[in-house]
Amino acid sequence: MNIATILDMAAEAFGDRVAVACGDSRYTYAELREAAYRAAAAIKASNAQYVALLDVTSPAAPIAIFAAAFAGVPYVPLNYRLTKPELNELIERVAPAYLITTPEYAKLLEPREGVQIVDREAFLSLPATDAPLPEIGDDPRAVAVQLFTSGTTGKPKAAILRHENLMSYIVGTVEFASAEEDDGIIVTVPPYHIAGISAVLSSTYACRRMVQLEGFEAKAWLAACREHKVSNAFLVPTMIQRIVEHLTEISEDANLPALRALAYGGGKMPLSTIQKAMSLLPHVDFTNAYGLTETSSTIAVLGPDDHRAAALSNDPAIRRRLGSVGKPGAVELEIRDDNGKVLGAEEAGLVFVRGPQVSGEYLQQGSQLDADGWFPTKDRGYLDAEGYLFLDGRSDDVIVRGGENISPGEIEDVLLSHPAVADAAVVAMPDEQWGEGVAAAIVLKPGASADVAELQELVKGKLRSSRVPQKIIFKDALPYNELGKILRRLIRQDFI
Repeated sequence: MNIATILDMAAEAFGDRVAVACGDSRYTYAELREAAYRAAAAIKASNAQYVALLDVTSPAAPIAIFAAAFAGVPYVPLNYRLTKPELNELIERVAPAYLITTPEYAKLLEPREGVQIVDREAFLSLPATDAPLPEIGDDPRAVAVQLFTSGTTGKPKAAILRHENLMSYIVGTVEFASAEEDDGIIVTVPPYHIAGISAVLSSTYACRRMVQLEGFEAKAWLAACREHKVSNAFLVPTMIQRIVEHLTEISEDANLPALRALAYGGGKMPLSTIQKAMSLLPHVDFTNAYGLTETSSTIAVLGPDDHRAAALSNDPAIRRRLGSVGKPGAVELEIRDDNGKVLGAEEAGLVFVRGPQVSGEYLQQGSQLDADGWFPTKDRGYLDAEGYLFLDGRSDDVIVRGGENISPGEIEDVLLSHPAVADAAVVAMPDEQWGEGVAAAIVLKPGASADVAELQELVKGKLRSSRVPQKIIFKDALPYNELGKILRRLIRQDFI
């Protein structure tokens, strides 16, 4: 099946139901499909091989996702938080492309042959066309989505998700037309994140109204939930932390009677935060959803009953499950040691998953699945005796700050550009608010000097604020192994 089938099904079943609400804009499912039809015709006429989106959350995102599927080309949402050089490097890799953006972000783009830049407002108001309606492709192996994801080297990899992967995830986790007419999900995750794509596909399949916010701010999020009578939400842990802080600060009840279900994921959830959130919203069903780009979103879930059982239990083995990511869903999951041996309960190792929704594939690098179809998630963790998965962190060096992957290498390069710095290593450090924070160990050149604030300002000036090390220590030397590889695990111990 092609993911465009999802929109066709929703439009046929509930064409008059509101699909998207963003500010004053409203699209029914019939109107969303018509907009996707018009966009698909424009995309095919452009001869583009990709549909790229450089934008915050707006109706352009769901229209572009389905229009790309109707037109038979991959959808490529771009991270609008990237720097100008980073963005242009990615755009070069997807040319020829039909690129939807706004004047604000268009200023960052260098003229490039084969890239047709389309203003978002023009995209949303494309005229009707006499072109025949698009025929949905029937190749389940065709590429539906291409997402750029940073690895340990810092150079983004292009993760490939095929129609069969995404459809397997949706059909395996969502019941068609399961939403009531008044149900609505508030969408705050950015379009370039797999959770943003999953929100569009799963909400459309459930025929649920999507309430879009361009960005996240706790007070505005609460107001939007009340105004739109939101029943469902997905947030990253940092967002929940902000909501908890806001409600605690104003000493006020959440007052969200319509909200029934709140899912979270994308980073480590501090135990104190989820406990406080559950006390502030006792009527809400909380779900921890663990997934990856390469697995088409969620692969394990800690459901509402698990949350309540863990919070109320006096049994330490059950109570600690509030810090787990739950049990695998429609995938197989196992823990292996570094030699590939499958481990038992309570034995920590590398997390591997297998199933139809698992792509595990990158453009150019190809499939990362082993001979038996297992994908190495590069996360470390263990299973308890009942099959609940506990994550210990990343097996590689990527820092996951508030759901955002940060490469230590790019920060190290900036630090090493300082004339006083001889060596630098950037690692993750525990952070109550963000899950993981950025820390750096610095070796200065003999006789040279530099202070913490100076180095932090250097990083801030060349990268984004999220890359600034919140803690910097100075050392006489950094630890290396016999092959010259930095021993980051030893450095991390300085920041525990």
